Order: sequence, then C-alpha cells, then structure tokens
Amino acid sequence: ADTACKNRPLDLVFIVDSSRSVRPEEFEKVKIFLSEMIDTLDVGERTTRVAVMNYASTVKVEFPLRSYFDKASMKEAVSRIEPLSAGTMTGLAIQTAMDEVFTEEMGTRPAASNIPKVVIVVTDGRPQDQVQDVAASARTAGIEIYAVGVDRADMQSLRIMASEPLDEHVFYVETYGVIEKLTSRFRETFCAVNVCALGTHGCQQLCVSDGPSHLCDCYEGYTLNPDKRTCSAVDMCAPGRHECDQICVSNNRSYVCDCYEGYTLNPDKKSCSAMDMCAPGRHDCTQVCLSNDGTYSCGCYEGYTLNPDKKTCSAADVCAPGRHDCEQVCVRDDLSYTCDCHQGYTLNPDRKTCSRAITSSLVTTEESCKCEAIVALQDSVTSRLEALSTK
Repeated sequence: ADTACKNRPLDLVFIVDSSRSVRPEEFEKVKIFLSEMIDTLDVGERTTRVAVMNYASTVKVEFPLRSYFDKASMKEAVSRIEPLSAGTMTGLAIQTAMDEVFTEEMGTRPAASNIPKVVIVVTDGRPQDQVQDVAASARTAGIEIYAVGVDRADMQSLRIMASEPLDEHVFYVETYGVIEKLTSRFRETFCAVNVCALGTHGCQQLCVSDGPSHLCDCYEGYTLNPDKRTCSAVDMCAPGRHECDQICVSNNRSYVCDCYEGYTLNPDKKSCSAMDMCAPGRHDCTQVCLSNDGTYSCGCYEGYTLNPDKKTCSAADVCAPGRHDCEQVCVRDDLSYTCDCHQGYTLNPDRKTCSRAITSSLVTTEESCKCEAIVALQDSVTSRLEALSTK
C-alpha cells in the first residue's frame, strides 16, 4: 500500500507557532511531527516541495520551497529550528507566506502547472492579530489552509483560518505529545492512489499516473491504439515520420534512408545525389556510355550500330543503301568503302561518279592488209558474176 499511495504534488508550507506558551520540549515534538510528515510525502523538485515558517511576535522563513528537494536535507534543516518566543501573530505569518514564500522566485511553481498551494498552521493559542481577513485573502488567492490546534488553541480562530469543508481542514489534539498521530490523517488527506503501482492499470507497455487516475503510453517506436491500452509498432516510414530524401526503409522501430537507382546516399544519410552511371564498372555498354540524370544509355563508335540488346555494337554495312555516296558501285573496305563503276564506265576524279568509256578504232597493219585482200577478192567475184549475167 505504501508504494501505491503517494501524495499528489504540492507546494506545501508549514507555519508553526513557537510563542512563549509552547515549551521547549513541546516545540521539539512539533519538529518531530514535521520530520515525520516529510517522511510521508513524495518529496522532490517535480513532486512535493516543502517550506517551513516559524512565528511568534515575528515571522521567520526557516527555508523556502526552492531550498531542498530531498528528505534528508529537509529533516536536517528542521532539526536546527529554534523557537522565537513571545506573541502569536498568526495573521502576520499567513500574510508573510503569501508575500515571501508563495512566489516563483522562492520556488512556487507557476499557476499554469496546476500544483496546489497548501498551508498547515500549527498553533496552541489565540491569534493576537486580525487573522480572519488575511486568511480569506489567502484562500481567495488559491491557497488551501489546514489549521491544527493543540491544547489551549482557540477552535473558533482555527475555523476562521481554515478552508472549507471545515471538518476536513480543522484538526485538534490535546497535547503536543500526541501531535504525531496527525501524520496518518494528513497522509490519508494528501494520498492519491497510484494505480500504476498497484498493477491493475491494464496498460500493455507504460502506465502514467495522473493524480487519482492514470493514462497508458507506449515505448518509443510504438503508438497507442484506439483502445487507449495496447500499443502497435509505428511505421517509421509513414509520411511525415522520417527525413529521407527518396526511400525510407523500416528497421526495427527505426529506419534507414536509401536512394533510387542512379543516385547515391550523401554523408548526411538522408539526402541523395545523382551519381555518374558511366563511371568505370557502373554500366554494361560495350562501346559508348551516355549519362542521363541518374541513368544511362549505350551508344556505338562511328561505323558501328547498336544491337537490339541496347548494350553491344556491330560493324555497320557502310555500303547499305543510303549510307554511301557512290553513283554506281560501293565496295566495302573494313569500316570504310570506295566507289567503282559498271563495265563500260570509268570513275571520275571525284571518286564517286562515273562516265561512259571511249572505244578505240585503231587496228594493226596486219589486220589492215587482210581487209584489203578480202575487199579485192569480193570485187573480183562481183565482176565475174555481172559478166555471166549479161551473156
């Protein structure tokens, strides 16, 4: 039960009467009461902060809310408190608490924090000043007042000081010797059941105490489901959840960045830069690689043509129609060509066009003599035939 019941966070100020009527041994009992109260509290900078004021005819702030955030230091400071004697200026003490203790400079948390401001006044007498108006101002300022009367304390004055409902804010004990029994009463008053400590919260991962209630939460990388109890792994690569420039890869409650093909991850491990796809070893072109915004295409040297696989090249037919400028005949010569002409034509000096060849009419002397003999024979035969025909 001890771990399941911690007081709710408070800015708590004890105002203790050390007037002449409080004998030294009785004041020691008050200090024991303060120490035991501190032991029951969940003391800390973010939980309950404690201040102690001592009053008689004058008021002394023994230590403000900002001084100590651990029980040992507080109790050590309480053990050094000395009574002031004379007078019972309770109204002045409450006013001093408002003016000098419940300020942010002295350790009171801002109003936006919604931390209750609580005063516990311990006295055995009747106030010697006007406590009614001061107490009313304190309550109006949001300060909750508990009044503890001992022995000869004036009950009417206690009721004037305390907050409503009075039966929950006014306490009385017969002697300082039994004041310690109020510790358990205040413990119950300030207790906020810690459902998270009891183990009955039903949260799958984390339980966060919220006063008398609780909230469920999840570990980093998980998100609370609509049932407000169970958790699901977060898609760290969901839009808006990562800082990757191109590709996000989920990786066990975290993520890593990657890049599209043709890009490389920069040293920041988030952004990408286009890389030279035509760098040696990065492409599979057999002849020419043409880089193009993070990708590439293949090409071929002059005289070669790209094969259907778009990677390899073959020697081109330089004599194919439309690939040469020969007028008649194209003769392929390795990766180049030369022009020629059909029979009866000769290649012009431009080495491309052709002209008809000139036929020679010259004959030899021997051929000429043979021709004359043949002609003479033909003439002789013709004459004899004409003579016979006339007879």
